[in-house]
Amino acid sequence: MVLMKTLKSEELDRIMVDEQGSIKRQKVEGAVHVVDDDQQGSSLHRRRRQLQPRGDCPYLDTVNRQVLDFDFEKKCSVSLEKLDVYACLVCGKYYQGRRKNTHAYTHSLEADHHVYINLQNEKIYCLPDGYEIIDPSLDDICHVLNPRFTVEQVAQLDKNRQWSRALDGSDYLPGMVGLNKLQGTDFTNVTIQSLMRVTPLRNFFLIPENYQHCQSSLVQCFGELTRKIWHARNFKGQVSPHEFLQSVTEVSKKRFCIGQQSDPLEFLQWLLKALHAELKNSKNNSVIYDCFQGELEVMKETDGKTGDDDVLMEKSRMPFLVLGLDLPPQPLFKDVMDKSIIPQIPLFDILKKFDGETATEVVRPQRAWMKYRVTKLPKYLILHMQRFKENNFFIEKNPTIVNFPLKNLELKDYIPLPRKIEKSHSKYDLIANIVHDGRPKEGSYRVFVHRKSEELWYEMQNMHVSETLPQMVALSEAYLQIYEQHHL
Repeated sequence: MVLMKTLKSEELDRIMVDEQGSIKRQKVEGAVHVVDDDQQGSSLHRRRRQLQPRGDCPYLDTVNRQVLDFDFEKKCSVSLEKLDVYACLVCGKYYQGRRKNTHAYTHSLEADHHVYINLQNEKIYCLPDGYEIIDPSLDDICHVLNPRFTVEQVAQLDKNRQWSRALDGSDYLPGMVGLNKLQGTDFTNVTIQSLMRVTPLRNFFLIPENYQHCQSSLVQCFGELTRKIWHARNFKGQVSPHEFLQSVTEVSKKRFCIGQQSDPLEFLQWLLKALHAELKNSKNNSVIYDCFQGELEVMKETDGKTGDDDVLMEKSRMPFLVLGLDLPPQPLFKDVMDKSIIPQIPLFDILKKFDGETATEVVRPQRAWMKYRVTKLPKYLILHMQRFKENNFFIEKNPTIVNFPLKNLELKDYIPLPRKIEKSHSKYDLIANIVHDGRPKEGSYRVFVHRKSEELWYEMQNMHVSETLPQMVALSEAYLQIYEQHHL
């Protein structure tokens, strides 16, 4: 039973009943209502019941999956803060907070949008009421926000031939999705697509538990991007690397950033070293070094102080992630059609740089002759064709075509290797080939990648993805290549 009593006076005592049933008095002006214990308890009970998780939210039909895009940096569109950010599942915009007077709370009142997902813990709430929504029909949104894989699913990825269909009706192959081109970032897109073919690296980042101890935004963003590229339940047929590139800009101190074209080789070397620095263990090892690190024996010959006959020799060992290959100088003559002749050279000829006998002249910091010999082969061999040469006036590009095999590159037939390297460990198959088209600084990059499940080759350039013939891979101006060891 509710007891109501009106008190009239210019300054009256407001009688309140707290949760324990005790009486509180407060000076107020005007008439007030006094509520008894029964009414207070009933109100608290209704409030608690209202905040309990519910599966009968009346606003679920307002959720619009077509506008949801979780590829962008997770920060409030109003305050630009990154903490406690929610996505409106009706319009797709990001807002901070869900308590009273926060941006998400205000948006729910002004726009009449009531369903929000927390971008950190994936919990879904109804605002302004504040209760959590528990409904299996929303699980697909959680999977797109944070794709997840089981160990069994990861093991089957290279056997999967099934296409997936996005909400817009487009079909795509998981792992073969295009990447949105943000201004001047094709060099990052081809690098990302190439690394996605490195099976141990991909498998490592598909399972977040492998790097959950690492707080680096670069590691976390690269892992999230990897999972989105290989996810079979995306809302779109392409992925935007925007959040990853924001992290790259921050960690590299704007050395690599959106709107500024750069070199895939420089970016690849920086990225591998940055990821290793965050993931390395007490023995200075990581999944990066486990995949890509090899070793060279370097012999350095320099002129002595007494003359040319006096030669000083130094021998050392050094690790490597990338092997740089020198292309022959361009011919200075032209053919009868007044067009420059584009020379061709077998890959095996430029690999002789690492036979331990061929000397490479180095001028700086002092004149010396370097000889290189491979003493340890990596599981994944990265080769770089040095096409660009910079002088005081301009950058010159060498258009020489390198002839290389797509399969069964047998290194021991062309460079001497230590006896401890087994025959099966010296044979490689090509899995990614980055090429450059056009003039230096004005051209663009694309990449050919190999899909194991179907033994097919695909050409990828930003959002463009198409199947191609193996012969087309070998006709391009190769710039960066990744080879996989045969026994893997």
